[in-house]
Amino acid sequence: MRHDESPTLSPPAVPGTPVPGRSAPGPSPWVLRIVTLGLVLAALNLRPAITSLGPLLEEVRDGLHMSGSIAGVLTSVPPLCFALFGFMAPRLARRFGPTAVVCAGMAAITAGLLLRPFVGGTAGFLAASALALMGIAVSNVLMPVIVKRWFPDRVGTVTGLYSMALALGTALAAALTVPLTDALGGSWRTGLAVWAALAAVAVLPWIPFLKDRGDTSGQQMGAKAAPALRITRSRTSWALACFFGLQATAAYITMGWMPQIFRDAGLSAGTAGVLLAVTMAMGVPLAFVIPRVASRLRTQGPIVLVLSGCGLLGYTGLYLAPAGGAWLWALLLGVANCAFPLALTMIGMRSRTGAGVVRLSAFAQSTGYLLSIPGPLLVGVLYQHSGGWGLPLALMACLLVPQTVAGMLAGRDRTIEDEC
Repeated sequence: MRHDESPTLSPPAVPGTPVPGRSAPGPSPWVLRIVTLGLVLAALNLRPAITSLGPLLEEVRDGLHMSGSIAGVLTSVPPLCFALFGFMAPRLARRFGPTAVVCAGMAAITAGLLLRPFVGGTAGFLAASALALMGIAVSNVLMPVIVKRWFPDRVGTVTGLYSMALALGTALAAALTVPLTDALGGSWRTGLAVWAALAAVAVLPWIPFLKDRGDTSGQQMGAKAAPALRITRSRTSWALACFFGLQATAAYITMGWMPQIFRDAGLSAGTAGVLLAVTMAMGVPLAFVIPRVASRLRTQGPIVLVLSGCGLLGYTGLYLAPAGGAWLWALLLGVANCAFPLALTMIGMRSRTGAGVVRLSAFAQSTGYLLSIPGPLLVGVLYQHSGGWGLPLALMACLLVPQTVAGMLAGRDRTIEDEC
């Protein structure tokens, strides 16, 4: 059996699918197409709330009268929300069904993005951002679960597909926010709010699955068996949580601060946004390739080493020649950021059951995001007090060491059921 294969899990009963437990064929092709479309559209909306802010961070700071430290807090809000709300995802999924929760998550993203530029003041901006990030958090956790349930024999392929869509959405928000802002009158408020339209579209494919709840989802999620799995006793769970947290630290520092690094080096806001888009766009092809390669390897350690090496080269380049080699550093950091789809793939591979995947996904992502909270904040403080990027970049390079060690441990060929 290939490494991206797992025991077949029956998808939930929704219109057009057979009832689990009966001798009937699997879900019809059109249902699987709707689920795939929903995964792709949802993935497109999992990062624009964050990367649309980076190119306009200076304007937002001026408009809301933020200090550098408060801006650092702002860049730490995403991992904080992902940690807090991610822990809620398994319970919500058992009660309402994972597809229904993702639908609600897309609606929350829509409302948050639409409200945050116009509610007024830093507190209102943070509260509306938290609403959008709550929707992202529960969707983050449940996407691997939906993939495991509906596509149990194609985990690597489908994970690669929605990871590619996630990278595309991340890149589009980084590249287009400044041009859209200029085209819509030059107000940063309108430039940020426009991304609510994309989130609204992502609600639609999940509407047919709103009744996917109750006993079926509970059984499929392994609600009765889940308490027997003590996730905290697994060394692989902790290694995966640390790897996820450290790669998230690097990713959110990059998304939140890299445009400012380039602007401080003399580049325009538009160019800085395009460079961030280049970094994010590297994930479009690689996010599809890496999960497929990783799912065919017994251990994922070699991939971890390559990604960390690219990150180290990128940080070194940003320190030595941020403007002169800007495009190369953006490319290298884009490769390094592909630790995210690798982590998602390992979540699906390190458990044999649907119950294990949902517990591991919630634990690794929520604990990981909790670990990542200090990073962006500390970068903001170091930047403000040192007056340059030397110390922040040194911190980012040093964090690659434990990230590499944790990734090597998480990539070993074993499952959490064996360890627990």
